Amino acid sequence: MNENIIRTISSEMNRYLNNYQMSKLQEVLYKKVEVEKKEISNDEYINKFINSKRLEGCSELTIKNYKIHIYKMLSYLDKDVRTIETDDIRDFLSYYQSNNNCNNLTIDGVRRSLSSFFTFLEVEDYIVKSPIRRIHKIKTEFLIKETYSDELMERLRNSCTNIRNLAIIDLLASSGIRIDELVNLNRDDINFENKSCIVFGKGKKMREVYFDGKAKLHMEEYLSNRIDNNKALFVSNNKPYERLQSRGIELMLQKLGKELGKEKVHPHKFRRTLATKAIDKGMPIEQVQHLLGHTKIDTTLHYAFVNQNNVKISHRKYIC
Repeated sequence: MNENIIRTISSEMNRYLNNYQMSKLQEVLYKKVEVEKKEISNDEYINKFINSKRLEGCSELTIKNYKIHIYKMLSYLDKDVRTIETDDIRDFLSYYQSNNNCNNLTIDGVRRSLSSFFTFLEVEDYIVKSPIRRIHKIKTEFLIKETYSDELMERLRNSCTNIRNLAIIDLLASSGIRIDELVNLNRDDINFENKSCIVFGKGKKMREVYFDGKAKLHMEEYLSNRIDNNKALFVSNNKPYERLQSRGIELMLQKLGKELGKEKVHPHKFRRTLATKAIDKGMPIEQVQHLLGHTKIDTTLHYAFVNQNNVKISHRKYIC
């Protein structure tokens, strides 16, 4: 009963007090009504938050970024999370941006991490109101990100010295799957007859993706030459033939890129290239969204750049 009274009073006073003042008010209330309140450290709050995000299916990379941003904020502010105010976070974001010389897109990513953390604390009743609620999305420039040209794709294929690397490039290029989805694939996941496979994307969401004839032929050739019993679709070239990891694929592509005089060759660009080509050739954006496994269509639009020549042709066709 006393606990409910404290919550009611806190809710009523929320509009008049900031987070620090609310924290002090709660301390007094708990003492006066003799309700024992367990003290929780910042680390415990963070662990509770991280555990909730793991249960939601967030990737380990996302969780790693959450931890980095939250701990950097707490290191800078040196305060109990319950007493952090809006101005504190603004000061930290300003410091972070100037100290790391990062653009608005990066700093907005930090803001989103902190927003997710404080929203969790608010929903779980650890704080009365999130101090980041009044810090809105930071405006960012829309940058058209580079994609692979048809010429570079052929040069990458031609420079492959083994069939495994060629199969990886063809699968990435024709399916648009994420690198984490690719390395988690097993041999039995591949349906060569339908040229498709089932992957588990972000949030452990299952979807079917498709690949072309080149990828099929090169994967079949690669698997027919395998001498190991590992269930993984792609393994290392040398014993003990362990499952190939994301970093191994990244290094392979970087090496191929340097040999061709291209510094920025990485797995994610295959995904962006596929999305751009699909929209450019008229695939409905909703289908591209499903193909890439995006929850929000806005995310899909960030991957795609519509060819300006096609816009010009459509304008003449439909407007003029």
